[in-house]
Amino acid sequence: MEAYNYNAYLSSSSSNQGSAPSAPPLHYSSYNYSTTNPSPYPQQQQQQQQQQGGYYSVGGGAQPYYYAAAAAFPPGTNPEVISSFQAVDRDRSGSIDERELQSALSSVYRGFGIRTVRLLLFLFRNPRGPSDRIGPAEFAVLWNCLGQWRMVFDRFDKDRSGKIDSEELKEALRSLGYAVPPSVLQIIMSNYTDSISTRGALNFDNFVECGMIVKGITDKFKEKDARYSGSATFTYESFLTTIIPFIVP
Repeated sequence: MEAYNYNAYLSSSSSNQGSAPSAPPLHYSSYNYSTTNPSPYPQQQQQQQQQQGGYYSVGGGAQPYYYAAAAAFPPGTNPEVISSFQAVDRDRSGSIDERELQSALSSVYRGFGIRTVRLLLFLFRNPRGPSDRIGPAEFAVLWNCLGQWRMVFDRFDKDRSGKIDSEELKEALRSLGYAVPPSVLQIIMSNYTDSISTRGALNFDNFVECGMIVKGITDKFKEKDARYSGSATFTYESFLTTIIPFIVP
């Protein structure tokens, strides 16, 4: 099955593109934490992106980072992150489920939908741990990643309404290296217009959800497009296993 070729929709320049805030890879190794930065999120190398064939190599060349199952928060974790985790881990199990994670995020970001929470749980969970819970180390990484997404959101929420419309979303994704075709943007926006609270615009948790989906699916596509041609071939099974985790809450 040949994927859609996005060449015609790409910008002619990528020199000032940023890297999308990212979840750890879903494979296991050792995790490197920064002890000098008060933020618990490991700092990635920022490199100039290059346009290669069909799409931008978003975050290309950045050093990969991984995480391990840790019983405690990594050194240098912001105390507010620790207290937020402990406040919802009422049974002191050392891990939190989707409802507890939703409570922690909603206390800061004014409401996080359970669908977004489940996607975050899937992306940030420890592959060697329970699939429906995250521990302190994963929570710290997730928390800082959301802080980076928040900075992107605020940058493009020009009227400070707490929501971004389709045009602002297009520019926000483009700033991260994703030149999403208008037809895809229309699908994204229509996915949220049924909600009375959004009224055709995305609030922060909607923005995080669609941003993570665009990034995640694009990264999976790039794995199959070794020549950066903008096209890739999937078997039916690999296509389903690639897409379904991002679209089934």
